[in-house]
Amino acid sequence: MSEHGEWGAVMALAEGHHARTVRALGVREMSGHLLKVYGIEAPGRTVGEAEAGPALALAADHLALGRHRGSLGLAVLLVHAGADGDYVLAHSWIEGHMSDLAVWTGPAGRPAELRPGRAGLAPCVWEAAVLAHEREAFVRHLLDGTGPAPARVAAWAADTLEGEVR
Repeated sequence: MSEHGEWGAVMALAEGHHARTVRALGVREMSGHLLKVYGIEAPGRTVGEAEAGPALALAADHLALGRHRGSLGLAVLLVHAGADGDYVLAHSWIEGHMSDLAVWTGPAGRPAELRPGRAGLAPCVWEAAVLAHEREAFVRHLLDGTGPAPARVAAWAADTLEGEVR
């Protein structure tokens, strides 16, 4: 057993845990969706157009079938330049208070090699922080908001997360 006993794996994660930078990269109309785009950057990595472009192409193809999955036309794209590779997550709100999530993974800095993530793969702690913000924004502005739908959607689109997440 390690010095941390049965919790050695958790303690090893804790020792290497650090903040990552989240940047809002704008809102776009794509494949029948209003899409909020975020970059998540591990130390020493950045998300620019070279990284966002291929991720947007993946999202466009995925979102094009969104109406068949009950999509409400509102989505979030996370482009994560991680320490161990690159990750792209397309999250959209669908009927029945549910959401749809697609994940792609690939080697760092090689966007042409992004492939669908394995079955069961879920957001990491940094991605989950952005999605938690987005859940709150969806509820606050759209479900619990007041006023006409266009004003609610505009408020949701303007509500973004920026800075460091842990």
